[in-house]
Amino acid sequence: MTSNEYPVVLTKAGLEGRNEDVVDANVDVVNAMYQELLISEEMAPNALGSYFVDFYLTQALSGGFAQYVFTVPEREEVDGYVRAGLAGMGATGHLELFNRTVAAFDALSDDDAEVYLDGELDGSEATPEAVTELEELDGEFEALLETEDIVELNAAWIRAQENLLLLDEEELTAHIAGRVALIPNLEERQAEAAEEALEHAPEFELTVRELCAVAGYELQKITMGDPNYVHDGEKTLAWHFATDHGDFIMVEDDDEAFMIHPETKEIIATVEFEEAEEFEDA
Repeated sequence: MTSNEYPVVLTKAGLEGRNEDVVDANVDVVNAMYQELLISEEMAPNALGSYFVDFYLTQALSGGFAQYVFTVPEREEVDGYVRAGLAGMGATGHLELFNRTVAAFDALSDDDAEVYLDGELDGSEATPEAVTELEELDGEFEALLETEDIVELNAAWIRAQENLLLLDEEELTAHIAGRVALIPNLEERQAEAAEEALEHAPEFELTVRELCAVAGYELQKITMGDPNYVHDGEKTLAWHFATDHGDFIMVEDDDEAFMIHPETKEIIATVEFEEAEEFEDA
C-alpha cells in the first residue's frame, strides 16, 4: 500500500465534535501511529498535512515563528507538510504568509537569527531591520487568523476527505496494530526507539534500570516520586517502581543507590556511583 492509499483515520466521536475536536482527533490518531513506530511514509499525507498545520498553529500562537523554529530545527520535511496542508484546506492567505516568513527567516545572518530566536541584545543595540520584519510577520499571522480561521478550514478539510476511515476506539487500536504488524523491520525500529529513549531518559530512570538489571528483574513502570520517604532516619526522595517481581523503591545517598522492598525494607540490589574523573588544568 502506497502512502497515497492510506486512509485518513478518525474516531467516530471525534468527527461528531466541534471543529477543534475534529482536528484534535486527527492529531491523536497520528500521535498514536507515531508512538507505535509507524513512520510518515506509512500514513495518509493529508492526515499529516492536517497534523503539522495544527502543530504550526500551536507553536506560532505560543511564541511566533521563532517558537516553531525552536521545536523543529530540521524543518525541511515539516515545512513541506505545513505547505501541503495549508494548500489542501484552502488557507491561501496563511500559505502565502508562511512562505514569506520562511524566506525571511532563512535569509537571516547567523547573528540576526540568534537575536530573533533568543532576543539577545545588550540594550545599546537597535533591533536589526531583518528581525523587525519577522516580528511584523508574526503580527500579520495573528491578524490573518481573524479572517482566515485555520482550525475551521482544517476541520472542514478533514470532514471532506474522500478516503476517510471512521472507527471506534477498539477498532482504532486494532487498525493500528494491524498496520504495525506489516512493518518489515519492526524489531529494528523497536530497538532504535528503545535506545533513543534511554539516551533521553532522566538520571533517576537510568539508576532504576541499572538496579533492576543487578537484581535480575524486569522494570515495568516507574510509578511516582516520593519526596517525604524516610530512609535511615532521614527524609529523602524515593522513586517507586513496578517490576515483574513486584513493587520496589529506589533511594540514593552520595555514593550508592538502593533497591528496597517497600514492606520488609530489605535491600534487593545496590549500585555504586562512579566518581567523576578530575582533569588537571592544561
